[in-house]
Amino acid sequence: MAAREGFSGRRANRHRGEVEAMIDGERRILCLTLGALAELETAFGVEDLSGLAAYFSKGKLKAGDLVKVIGAGLRGGGNLFPDEEVAGMNIEGGIAASARIASELLESAFSDAQGDMRPNP
Repeated sequence: MAAREGFSGRRANRHRGEVEAMIDGERRILCLTLGALAELETAFGVEDLSGLAAYFSKGKLKAGDLVKVIGAGLRGGGNLFPDEEVAGMNIEGGIAASARIASELLESAFSDAQGDMRPNP
């Protein structure tokens, strides 16, 4: 359960879509891997990545959406927390930081060079 014990000491690699955040007083790395994106497709009831990108491109995220995205990002980064636990976590910076973390994860997964929301090849 080393992934639950804290930060491994390495920094987030932005080229791989990783995002760093202070969660429950510990620095964590989050990433929307293919597995995390598949998890989000199921969670949001969409058929494919284009449907997921369309959902998020509306720019209207609910608190539950933030929990799902941050939870998937944590698990993609090797932090094994269920969404129920993520919902109770203290994210440094509060709701604004939570929205920023989710946005950064989604941008790295979906934005093309022009910043349009579509799956990033």
